[in-house]
Amino acid sequence: MTRANFSIEGGDPSSHKFDDDGRPKRTGTALTASAHIITAVIGSGVLSLAWAIAQLGWVAGPIALASFSIITWFTSTLLADCYRSTTGTRNYTYRDVVKSYLGGTKQTLCGIAQYTNLVGVTIGYSITTSISMVAIKRSHCFHKYGHEAGCHMSNNPYIMGFGVLQIIISQIPNFHELSILSIIAAVMSFAYSSIGIGLSIGKIAEGGHVETSLTGIPIGPNMSKIQKMWNTYSALGNIAFAYAFSNVLVEIQDTIKSGQPENVVMKKATLAGISVSTMFYMLCGILGYAAFGNNAPGNFLTGFGFYEPFWLVDIANVCIVVHLIGAYQVFCQPIYAFVEKWSNEKWPENKFITWEYSVCGLKLSFFRLIWRTLYVIFTTVLAMLFPFFNDFVGLLGAASFWPLTVYFPIEMYIARRKIPRFSFMWIWMQILSGICLVITLLSAAGSIEGLIRSLKTFKPFHSMS
Repeated sequence: MTRANFSIEGGDPSSHKFDDDGRPKRTGTALTASAHIITAVIGSGVLSLAWAIAQLGWVAGPIALASFSIITWFTSTLLADCYRSTTGTRNYTYRDVVKSYLGGTKQTLCGIAQYTNLVGVTIGYSITTSISMVAIKRSHCFHKYGHEAGCHMSNNPYIMGFGVLQIIISQIPNFHELSILSIIAAVMSFAYSSIGIGLSIGKIAEGGHVETSLTGIPIGPNMSKIQKMWNTYSALGNIAFAYAFSNVLVEIQDTIKSGQPENVVMKKATLAGISVSTMFYMLCGILGYAAFGNNAPGNFLTGFGFYEPFWLVDIANVCIVVHLIGAYQVFCQPIYAFVEKWSNEKWPENKFITWEYSVCGLKLSFFRLIWRTLYVIFTTVLAMLFPFFNDFVGLLGAASFWPLTVYFPIEMYIARRKIPRFSFMWIWMQILSGICLVITLLSAAGSIEGLIRSLKTFKPFHSMS
């Protein structure tokens, strides 16, 4: 049976086909876990980092990137240590870990934060993918008709096309079957980030004057003090969201094969994944700011124009599309697993829910087919209904950074290690958590302000590029 059907799985744990918990043998390695992490971390958020650094400047921008990288790595190692409970039993999801160490009430709060964020991310990815698809069409339009042509077109057909593809891919039973897809997606993220870096270097080499600053875009006729404040908060939110992958960390760790302790392998994968991600973030953000200065666009690939070399920008957008196809699955698989596990426990005798059928070597489930299809349709419709949904995603990302990336890992580690209250270790961990809470609140405020501005021009089902 699938992972979601673990409650009715059978098998001898001593068999070579099963792990110590009676589930089918896990096959994940540090390489596949790193690929999952890179796929989850290096999302379309990398494209906005030049804009974020333009808001913060040469000093605060790189410091913010480095700080979020270190914090995310540190708290991820704490979370990795909590995969197994103190009795040695496995925790299969983030919520299971929270329940094991902190109790049921906090498990509920964790679930709300985690799954709300995951749903928001999948909707945001639907929008972002369609924008990249349209960008390819527009670049050819500009190339054919000239740079003055508007070449505007609706994103909706491309959102629907992405949804149809995700309905098919969503039939992959669980996280354990996503390794190849994640590796391909990770390669794509390297590709479009490298293209952006290369184009930035080329633009810098061309010369020309671009205005940059140690403190970012200066206050003046085009930037009020209030707007500068909101943009700074929003920039912090973009950076925080760019590093958020804790909501799928436990699910990734649950794919690692037995043998070497899972937390040791996961820590290696986390260090590799975050190090690689930070390197690309720094290069894209810093070189993008150097290339465009204070006029850095929200998507720095579009800043090179949809013009020349149009074919290279097209390749970058194709890579973004392929990457987000895989990233969508990485973020929605925990949602699928949660609903299917709950359904199995609620109706264990219902054959519609529990039975699987083998078709040409593939395991198919009518329940999985119907419910996952409905979920993809739901995210697709919302992506078309709210063309500014990225503002919601920014808010969700900011709101989830503190509880999922910082608060719960720290509190669970304190509970696991039985760290005394008001000891040195306890105090500095609480200080770190408090600082991150303040940053999250400020980032959320910036996202809310952007959402209010977007609502002023809101038109349902009117998403245009």
